[in-house]
Amino acid sequence: MANRRQIQAASKESICLAGRNVEYRLTHSQTAKKLRVKVAFDDVHVILPVTRHAENAREFLRQNEAWVIAQMDRMDRYRAVRRPEKVAGLILFRGESTKVVVFRSETWKGPNRVQLGSEGISVLCGSSSRTDPVVSLENWLRKQAKHSIQQLVAEMTPKVNRCPNAIYVMGQRTKWGNCSALGNLSFNWRLILAPEFVLRYLVTHEVVHLAIPDHSQRFWLTVQSICPETEQARRWLSANTDRLMVELKSVFIENGNLQGKA
Repeated sequence: MANRRQIQAASKESICLAGRNVEYRLTHSQTAKKLRVKVAFDDVHVILPVTRHAENAREFLRQNEAWVIAQMDRMDRYRAVRRPEKVAGLILFRGESTKVVVFRSETWKGPNRVQLGSEGISVLCGSSSRTDPVVSLENWLRKQAKHSIQQLVAEMTPKVNRCPNAIYVMGQRTKWGNCSALGNLSFNWRLILAPEFVLRYLVTHEVVHLAIPDHSQRFWLTVQSICPETEQARRWLSANTDRLMVELKSVFIENGNLQGKA
């Protein structure tokens, strides 16, 4: 992530565009060279160089009103394409619907243990355990994500002749990955829920940014040359974001009969 001195805390703003009240985050960045707007599924983010004023952001949004509204509508359509019903006890893991079972054991004295088996993912909890099984599951998923991401980064970096300063696996709400001005790569741990080709695309995307910081034609040609599944992965992400953002807690709450005895 970028140095805190380089990016100030974002402020919440709102503006009327095409008769719609649009809320957006406004961030002043010391590293940004030009004003940028990013439209995500649940977020409009305006990044402003520190030399520009907040009113410049509002003026820019008004000038690009049609584009902003079109992007918001596009995100709504993608969300509606496959709005999955929550299924108790099931989550995605590496793109596959996977059963999650919690076992309570009177004899198990160790910390919660998470394992992947032929029947799905099991969380073994001792009767005296104070750790929420949801926390144990998320920590396990984060470790799986970190291991897979580090392997892919090691595979990809020789292809662009660049290496990151650091790799972080985090829980961002609006980004799947990021390449900072300091050469640090960060990824969302929830990518381990997606198919391997999606994870490979996101890692490729950020690794290529180490060599090409913009989204120019050269950037996209490089990404596609390294990851031929780029377009397929982007379509999958657009259609399945809700499935990746599922609250793990709901898996346990909605399926009370998952409490078994080991």
